[in-house]
Amino acid sequence: MYVRPATVNDAESIADIHVRSWQAAYVGQVPKDYLDGLSVDDRVRTWRQMLGQLDCSRSGVFVLVDGDEVDGFTGFGPSRDDDAAGDVGEVASIYLAPERWGQGCGRMLIEAAAERLRDASFATATLWVLRTNTRARRFYEAAGWRPDGKEMTDSSRGFPLIETRYCRRL
Repeated sequence: MYVRPATVNDAESIADIHVRSWQAAYVGQVPKDYLDGLSVDDRVRTWRQMLGQLDCSRSGVFVLVDGDEVDGFTGFGPSRDDDAAGDVGEVASIYLAPERWGQGCGRMLIEAAAERLRDASFATATLWVLRTNTRARRFYEAAGWRPDGKEMTDSSRGFPLIETRYCRRL
């Protein structure tokens, strides 16, 4: 098992993991009709476009590969937060195939993203997690991330999601 940069050819695997992980992780946290309506096909188009236009100088997407199978991914780059200094990076996403949860795979991904951010001269990294996602919060805390007291409400999907920001020195 290893981590490598994602390519456009990984878009379908990433989209499948993205949808399946949302549908497994966010039951009871995100409206059921929204989770049921998630489309791998829609995500494939989005991921193909994003991976085809990715500026890899200070950002990227990594995939976790076992044999020929992509089992997870993480996206990272400069922080998107309004209050972030120029030396703050962000882990914007990290998702694993649900059957890989609890096997150390997420740790491989988040450490690879943190290392890449450090190599790109970021001093600190942040990430956002649903306030109600206790499983993910335990994972981040075990990996050395800590909440910094900042929260936001994301209503971009038509319903509110309250997120908590975590940070870590790189």
